[in-house]
Amino acid sequence: MYQHEVNIRVRYAETDQMGYVYYGNYATYFEVARVEAFRSLGFPYKNLEDMGIGMPVLSLNIKYHQPARYDDHLTVKVTIPEQPRARVKFIYEVTNHDGKHINTGETELVFINMETGRPVRMPKVMADLLAPYFA
Repeated sequence: MYQHEVNIRVRYAETDQMGYVYYGNYATYFEVARVEAFRSLGFPYKNLEDMGIGMPVLSLNIKYHQPARYDDHLTVKVTIPEQPRARVKFIYEVTNHDGKHINTGETELVFINMETGRPVRMPKVMADLLAPYFA
């Protein structure tokens, strides 16, 4: 299992009229966590694109536990629970500065050849970086 945490400060533009984080922004927070998780492995997402590989989202599930507000300091923990192959599952936990659960979610993405749009296996270089976490 691989885990990584990212800290995000809620910006005013991310809130709605009630002062809560707009619900759609959590998908962006999840994306930030995924991208930074790959970067922390030493394999930025840009490397995938340079290889002609994309990762579209197949599914997104979110559960809202309580609202986050402007200027809250959030921690987004992302977990890859199983060794990816052509698909990769991510699990997210969002907590506030008090450690209270704000949001949980899950996404499934697929590796594709960006020219053909067809699924491909995860690149070997990435599989090798993740392998120690699933031994």
